[in-house]
Amino acid sequence: MKHTKIGLTTAVGLGLGLAVLAATLPATASPEANKVGVASNSAFGIQNNVLAAGLEQSPVAWGQLPLANPNAGISHYGFNTSNGGPLTQDPHEAFKTEPDKNVYLTFGGTHYLFQGHEGGPQGYVTRVNLDEPDLTKRITLIADTRSDGAAVPNFDGITWDPFTHQLLLAAEAGAPKGGVFGVTLDDKGDPVDGAIVPLPALGSGGYEGIQNDSAGNVWLVEDIGGAKASGGKVPNSYVYRFTPTKAGDLSTGTLQALQVKRADGSAVTAKQLGDNPSDQFITDLHTYGTSFSTTWVTVTPGADNGATAAAASAEATPFKRPENGVFRPGTNFGDFYFTETGDTSTDSTLPGAFGGVFRLSQASPTAQTGTLSPVFLGDVEHTGLDNIQFATKDKLLVVEDGGDALHAQRDALDSGYTLDLSAKNKKGPEAVRWLAEGRDASATYDHNTSPGYNDGDNEITGIHVSNGDPTIAGILGTQLPQLMTGDWRTFWTQQHGDNVTWELHTSAAADSHGHDRHDGTKDRD
Repeated sequence: MKHTKIGLTTAVGLGLGLAVLAATLPATASPEANKVGVASNSAFGIQNNVLAAGLEQSPVAWGQLPLANPNAGISHYGFNTSNGGPLTQDPHEAFKTEPDKNVYLTFGGTHYLFQGHEGGPQGYVTRVNLDEPDLTKRITLIADTRSDGAAVPNFDGITWDPFTHQLLLAAEAGAPKGGVFGVTLDDKGDPVDGAIVPLPALGSGGYEGIQNDSAGNVWLVEDIGGAKASGGKVPNSYVYRFTPTKAGDLSTGTLQALQVKRADGSAVTAKQLGDNPSDQFITDLHTYGTSFSTTWVTVTPGADNGATAAAASAEATPFKRPENGVFRPGTNFGDFYFTETGDTSTDSTLPGAFGGVFRLSQASPTAQTGTLSPVFLGDVEHTGLDNIQFATKDKLLVVEDGGDALHAQRDALDSGYTLDLSAKNKKGPEAVRWLAEGRDASATYDHNTSPGYNDGDNEITGIHVSNGDPTIAGILGTQLPQLMTGDWRTFWTQQHGDNVTWELHTSAAADSHGHDRHDGTKDRD
């Protein structure tokens, strides 16, 4: 699929400091859509991505791009063959390996983008050399075997730990398959030994979000769907913090989970919410203006090293799939924001069905207590909230992963939104759409006639804003981001289908240099 530039129409500024994430209306959109930026794409047929006025994107990698060093069936960036079948749309279509979240780092003056892979027969780790014009050399297989010889799980979350000099990858699976794994890089950004090393001290759970803080702790956000109840699902996922015994060594330490307290000081527990999924606490948690005291409780996994069951036993508080979290810049790692996906169904009638964004405020990243409050509450039009990233100190980017069923229910594909946290609004910030994701032909095929091992509709993932600093000073949340300015670059992955990873540009910047296209040529104005 060749990259084509997106037509831009009248801009309505979204206040991102740069006049870039601004609203644009397709010719067929209703005037009402102007209140929320670009209109969402219909869930039927093949749709193009639509970006806000002032934004353009270029592909940096895509599914059919071959790896420079293929290995044992791992041959391409986002596709692998199935039963000897080709990388085409037929009953033996390739597995889509689903490159997921992105980490942008600069080593020795070379600019790299790293990913774990969430789909296909097994997970692996890739590196995109953003400076390499030769498409056959651009993407390298960094790691695909475990140090202990066990099966490699699929990976979702990824972050860079400058204390250990490792890529930390989160495997989103129940114990004992889930957990955190490390891949050590040298000062050139190359793998030291190519081994994927299990880090059992961090427990085993359905971890998705993973983030470092300035003290060397690792924060984990879990995505484990709860049991079905009348009208929805029971909360069943936790927010964790791992404190290593010694910074830079993740082999030992203390795993904790967040506990939220009721007004009387008692803990909100998994048993309580399991017995009553309509507990008043869930309604209150999803009400603007409320706040709750929190504390961290120690989690002691059992024989299978399972964190989820251990968190419940420790009386930590479960949420409705809190998938990802980030620290707000300028708060000295005191404010941690995380998304809650919710039930991803318009049929759900339970409180908290549509999730939201929450803020955990503490005196420091190592503090034992804090305060939890809702920042943005989801609804049918804004739900399935997943990846999250700060574009500036006050502008928060949040993207959806609603899934095929929800897309059809509301006739709307996923979107990316901007939340202005500086705005004074008792009902929370307005969600302004900067991306209306489309559905490419490959994803449409998988949605309609897939042989069963590929996901359908495209998903937005891997939204990432970074200046590539691999030092402790570069941990996300330390510096104030300058969206697409200077060394700061922005990426996202259109997962499933063609599995394209895009870089975002301002229109002015895009006009000053060529865009890489899927055929390796340049598209110049």
